[in-house]
Amino acid sequence: MEKERHIRIFDTTLRDGEQSPGVALSLDQKLEIAQALARLNVDIIEAGFPVSGPLEFEAVRRIATEVKGPIIAALARTHTLDIDQAAKALEGAEKPRIHVFTSASKVHLQYMLKRTEEEVLEMADRMVRYAKRYVDDVEFSAQDVMRADWDFVKRLYEVAVEAGATTINIPDTTGYGTPEEYGALIRRIRDEVVRGRDVVISTHTHDDLGLATANALAGVLNGAGQVECTINGIGERAGNTALEEVVMALYVRRDFYRAYTQVNTREIYRVSRLVERYTGMPVPPNKAIVGDNAFAHESGIHQDGVLKHRSTYEIMDAELIGRRPAVLVLGKHSGRAAFKKALEDLGYRDLPEEELKKLFARFKEIAEKKGPLSAEELQALVESEREPPPISSSWSTSSSSPAPASCPPPR
Repeated sequence: MEKERHIRIFDTTLRDGEQSPGVALSLDQKLEIAQALARLNVDIIEAGFPVSGPLEFEAVRRIATEVKGPIIAALARTHTLDIDQAAKALEGAEKPRIHVFTSASKVHLQYMLKRTEEEVLEMADRMVRYAKRYVDDVEFSAQDVMRADWDFVKRLYEVAVEAGATTINIPDTTGYGTPEEYGALIRRIRDEVVRGRDVVISTHTHDDLGLATANALAGVLNGAGQVECTINGIGERAGNTALEEVVMALYVRRDFYRAYTQVNTREIYRVSRLVERYTGMPVPPNKAIVGDNAFAHESGIHQDGVLKHRSTYEIMDAELIGRRPAVLVLGKHSGRAAFKKALEDLGYRDLPEEELKKLFARFKEIAEKKGPLSAEELQALVESEREPPPISSSWSTSSSSPAPASCPPPR
């Protein structure tokens, strides 16, 4: 049987994630998120792009100095100034990494870099070697690989590996690839570029066609040893691969992928909500793993199954990611089993069958009109439909009854 592989989780929430339109994190917020990522036990935190400005530089410097555990990476173009600034910002890091990037597709070379293939090859070789003067751990990326010519891609990554890159990242920058294509590309790079050398292949996939996680996992199946991702899948345009999706896919389907991560999954939900709050980007209710509905059930058939055994409709326990167990939503689709369980949770046990039947009918009538009922609304329904208790004969209703002797006089 194939040996299980450790997949490194490279979190770029603070770099690519912050590039989401409208997001601007403060220094304190970045530090708090970085500390949360360290508790999550990601392998690498990409802290930012130091050359882009003094605030970004300071954020990377503070994270490198104060956050312990993960490798701290800083992004740099193939320019000496970028690399100098990245190295300076990373001086306090226990485990620094400089992440050098260029581009690979013809459209990028023509319109962005305005350089020939030979010029890009020469620059990549020189700048990876320049970064190695500062740190041993250098990652190299070439944007838009999925739309690039294979012969040039192969030469470019060969140059980077020969120059000393320890990780080579294969970005599908525009989310253009399919799992079959991207997986095949990773396999080809493994077989024709890395060729058994001690170099990690990394995935970096975007979600423009909704395929980011599928592409990243296809990369893992074909030899990638690192996945670049963000909390809640935030990032440029439609976003990046969602960390929580990759981590839990590898956890739940370890039998299939023969791979694992070292992420502390019980911190996932906490950091998801932290990022949601600080970025102002709401997590959709139907978002896998961390959405409000991810472990919620309203259908009567599903509720009945989950009440009998969670595994009937859940492939993982909510507690694994730091959430409450399955939530039964009491709405128009709910069945008697869930309704009865909700009443028992509210303290209404051993109700006569006729009363339960009457209450359930009334509940369905209300739910059809207004939607799901909260616990408070359910309790109000029960109390309004039940017969009031008989008045005790020992209780005086006379307004002229004297007050008890123990009552103090009015002031």
